[in-house]
Amino acid sequence: MVNPDPSAESSDGSPTQPETPEQTPHTAGTGDNPAGPGHKTLDEKLADLPIPLHNPAIVEEQARRASDIQLRIADWITGFAGSMNFVYIHIFLFTVWMLFIEHKPWPTLTLIVSLEAIFLSTFVMIGQNRQATFQQAKADRDFNEQELELKTNTQITREIHTLTAELHNRLLKPTQQQS
Repeated sequence: MVNPDPSAESSDGSPTQPETPEQTPHTAGTGDNPAGPGHKTLDEKLADLPIPLHNPAIVEEQARRASDIQLRIADWITGFAGSMNFVYIHIFLFTVWMLFIEHKPWPTLTLIVSLEAIFLSTFVMIGQNRQATFQQAKADRDFNEQELELKTNTQITREIHTLTAELHNRLLKPTQQQS
């Protein structure tokens, strides 16, 4: 343990204990990096790598949909129909319609709501098809990536086996010749 320096005092005049190495803050460029000053640590190198926000298959599908005006309109309608703003607007409009426009038995409102339900169900199906396309593209890409990874791991395992057998033969060969 380090003995306290009697001459060291804090701002209130009481003696202070020097910091231990564990308590000393590490600063960049002080030689704490095993590679030496001026070299990036592994964490710094990893932080510089680009990390995709989405699966590339989904990004590709989104780009395809963004290029088609009909699909963009369908996506906008589906997004709006699935929002609370859509619900609030309908509550307001139905209330106004029932109280001020048509009193009994609301035949026009029934017709409007039925037609809207038909169109909205179509847009829901469009959204489900879009989601299915995204999921299929992602599944295909994931499958291909996993197959490539499996082949790579199999090749590495075979190489390790070959190297291990070779090392085994080299190490045992001299001991067998001595006996």
